[in-house]
Formats: sequence, structure tokens, C-alpha cells
Amino acid sequence: MSMIPEVRRHSNVESLSLAAAALVVELAEVSLRTRGRFTLVLSGGTSPRMLYELLAQPPFAERMPWSRIYLFWGDERCVPPDHPHSNFGLARQALLSKVPVPAVNVYPMPGAMAPPEAAAAQYEESLRAFFQAKEARQFPVFDLLLLGLGKDGHTASLFPGDAALDEELRWTRAVRVTSASPPVPRITLTFPVINRARTVLFLVSGAGKKKVLDEILSAAGKAWLRYPAARVRPSERLLWLTDEG
Repeated sequence: MSMIPEVRRHSNVESLSLAAAALVVELAEVSLRTRGRFTLVLSGGTSPRMLYELLAQPPFAERMPWSRIYLFWGDERCVPPDHPHSNFGLARQALLSKVPVPAVNVYPMPGAMAPPEAAAAQYEESLRAFFQAKEARQFPVFDLLLLGLGKDGHTASLFPGDAALDEELRWTRAVRVTSASPPVPRITLTFPVINRARTVLFLVSGAGKKKVLDEILSAAGKAWLRYPAARVRPSERLLWLTDEG
């Protein structure tokens, strides 16, 4: 039986972000009760900024058990952490610098490490150690994975036509796509990892994404062949939070 995505439409990015923050807190509390920790994969881009800012202030910050929350990233641009295009830098500015999450619980991708292939391999090594995964096809299970949607249908740093789309074994890949904005190499989690997350939450805001989003949600014309985001199919729960834009 195929998993049916939940679609929740909001009037604006503020409403969307409030709903997302409430959901993050709710899932964190469930994970703490059932597994004793909460593993959260953060996304980059502009869509999650307000979510991060909300999680860093009342009433959400007080409800987040920061000492037992572990933070990871779905993708990263190969730039230093203080660069304006750094996904880690965005999260640090909007969230990490304002909440008592222990530094040892934060697992940023090594974007400044060269070459990108070595950075991707190192991040997979870090994830394998955290999840104590020793077998080749033993993939991690994150509690919540946040994703965005590009106007070309990409998600994380999985772009149309790139070889990383067909990865079946590695947890992470280096990506060199000249059409990406900004046009720098990237590191990304792969579909075998993304699709094993317990919950995947897409945050989609801003103009120019409606056509792609409509095609993905309606599964029109084999959308999964054109849009990498249409290949996200976690086993348990998939949510799309969108705004009127």
C-alpha cells in the first residue's frame, strides 16, 4: 500500500512556519517518550529561516528537550561555515546560537573540506558512527527530516538528471551541478537515507513553485521522472506545508 502524503496549505509563510514549529515540538516529544532522543535533519534555503527563529523563542524553545536533540543536515554548499550561502551558517544564526543544544549534539556537513567527495565520505562516516551502522546496506532512520523544493523540482541537493539520484548504497554524495544556485559543489544525503526517515516534512513557500508542486502532488505525467522531490516516499509519514504563494 502506497503512503498518502498529507498536504496542509497556509495563507502565508508566518502561518506555515508556526504550524511547522508546532509539529517539530510535537514529534520531538513523541520521540523522547518512545526512543529517548530526537534526531532532526535540517534543510537549507530560505523557506526554513522563520521556522528556526520560532524554535529559538517562546513558547517553542522551552518545550524542546535540547540536551537530547541531535541535529544533522540534508545538504550543504561547499563553502566555509561563515559564508552567506552556508546552510549550517543559516541554522547557527537563526537557531543554534540562541538555544542550549550541546555542541556535541550538532553534526554539520564539512562543507569547507576539499574535495567534496572526501567531505561526503567523512559525513557518512560520522553518521555511521552515530547510528552504529556497520553493514553496507544498513541505513539510518531519522525521526524528522526537513526538506525544501526548488523551482526545478530539486530537493536537498538532488537535482534533475544528476547521477546522485540513482545512488543505492552510499548515504551521502558530492554533487557538481552547474545549474545550481549558487553554482558551487554540494554534499547531499541520498534517497535511501531520506526515504527511511520516520517523518519527512516539506516546507514550500514563495512564488514560482506552484506548477512543480501541483504536478508532484497529483503525480501527473510521471512527475517522479522529472522532479527529484517526487521521489521522496518515506515509509511512515510525508507532509507538505505550503503557503498561498
